[in-house]
Amino acid sequence: MEYQKPDPNKKPVQKTEKVEIVQNPAFAFEKINYIMMIVGVLIITLGFTIMAMEDAQHGFGFLGLTLGPIVTFAGFMFEIFAILYKKKK
Repeated sequence: MEYQKPDPNKKPVQKTEKVEIVQNPAFAFEKINYIMMIVGVLIITLGFTIMAMEDAQHGFGFLGLTLGPIVTFAGFMFEIFAILYKKKK
C-alpha cells in the first residue's frame, strides 16, 4: 500500500453530531431477583443439611439418598428461575 498525499483542494469533513455517553450504574438484576437467589441458596443449604443429618451408615437412608437430593435439586431449579425471572410491566 502506497502513501497518498491528501488533496489540498478537498475540505476536511466535520462532524456536527454529538455523542452523549450515558453511564448507568444499574445492577444486572432487580431487587426481587436477588431476594429469590438468596432464598435459593438457603434451600440448597437446607438440602445439604438434610443429607448430613442422616443417621444410617454412610448416609444410605431416606434422608441422605432421597429427601436431601430432592430438596437440593429444587433449590438449584429455584436459582435458575430466580435468574431468569422478569417482572411484567
